[in-house]
Amino acid sequence: MTKTTLMTLALGAALAAGPALADLVFPDLSYRTGPYAAGGIPFSDGYQDYFTLMNERDGGIGGAKARVIECETAYNTEKGVECYEATKGEGALIYQPLSTGITYQLIPKISADGIPLHTMGYGRTSAANGKVFEWVFNYPANYWNAASVAINYLLEENGGNLSGKKITLLYHNSAYGKEPIRTLEELASKHGYTFNSIPVDHPGQEQKSQWLQIRRERPDYVIMWGWGVMNQVAIQEAANIRFPMENFIGAWWSGAEHDVSPAGQAAHGYKALNMNRIGDLPVFDDIRQYVVEPGLAAGDGSNVGSVLYTRGMYAAMLAVEAARTAQGIHGTPDITAAMMRDGMEALEMTNARMEALGAPGIGPEFSVSCENHGGSGMGIVQQWDANNGEWVALTDYIPSDNEVIDPLIVQDSMAFAGENNITPRCE
Repeated sequence: MTKTTLMTLALGAALAAGPALADLVFPDLSYRTGPYAAGGIPFSDGYQDYFTLMNERDGGIGGAKARVIECETAYNTEKGVECYEATKGEGALIYQPLSTGITYQLIPKISADGIPLHTMGYGRTSAANGKVFEWVFNYPANYWNAASVAINYLLEENGGNLSGKKITLLYHNSAYGKEPIRTLEELASKHGYTFNSIPVDHPGQEQKSQWLQIRRERPDYVIMWGWGVMNQVAIQEAANIRFPMENFIGAWWSGAEHDVSPAGQAAHGYKALNMNRIGDLPVFDDIRQYVVEPGLAAGDGSNVGSVLYTRGMYAAMLAVEAARTAQGIHGTPDITAAMMRDGMEALEMTNARMEALGAPGIGPEFSVSCENHGGSGMGIVQQWDANNGEWVALTDYIPSDNEVIDPLIVQDSMAFAGENNITPRCE
């Protein structure tokens, strides 16, 4: 009899014999207001709707109902910390703040409180090292992976040679925007391209000087690490100076529908990374049937299937699968935050499992371990088709350059361990 079968039998016995179950609590540190609401709203809708789907279609997660507690942060770090303090005592199993600034403030708090933090494709990149960051996870990929995926894509587009090319990073002048700089500098040394970075101050509505500099310096490619209105303004300014859109690549937080639609036809050909695929997934039919049509959706249902709705749903899906894994490991549906952490560290997402969840190929296959909290580190490149008003995937999942990234993660995480008197585990 396999270990998985034994876990399933144990969980089934617990469900049959146990008392009424407590809710499984998933706080949603959302931002439906402020300058970044256009991105926060669809993500939060997707996140909440998937938990509602679990309750309405499946009767919960392993028999226990999911309860989402939404707390508005307005993408403000101080408010985000206040939301954490206000909700952690409700039995919170996991936090997903959708903010690098909030993430940095929460890392010491969740580590002390014993509540896992999942920063999917954002946050502190070196948290991928589970030896140091026991309670922090950033699977399936991180910012340094994203930077490397962009460069690997450009290498492929240029016959494997970027020597002599000029690449400019246009970045949100914040902890988030600064994350890829070190990686892009290291990759410049390896591949021989000239690297330059240009900051854009929050919220990013004024970029005339930055794009005049780009027009003057004439880089071959511009990579954008933007969020919110910064993305829309940058795409319009690029069009104004006639920068070729096919040479303009955004990070995976710079590639949603609302980023490109204001520029109309001028945005045609713009590219962006994505950590997950989008498309008409079967799970969306279930969400419409069990969540939207009965009037239980977090929003009005219009965001279903959009880039950030899909990503929010994917984040919830990974949380649910980690909770299921934790229930199996511990033989009880009534899991604690510490048990949830165990489930996250044992999470395995296979193509077969994603297919069974009605989301075939939504993400790359990956597994998590004590040492690796970062997943596969893969991403795709997608392109905006203004004629049809849709994003089109140009690539399959592209691997990142672990030869460059892994030493950076070790260096940064071990420095953090030294500063905070953390003894690495997993030995």
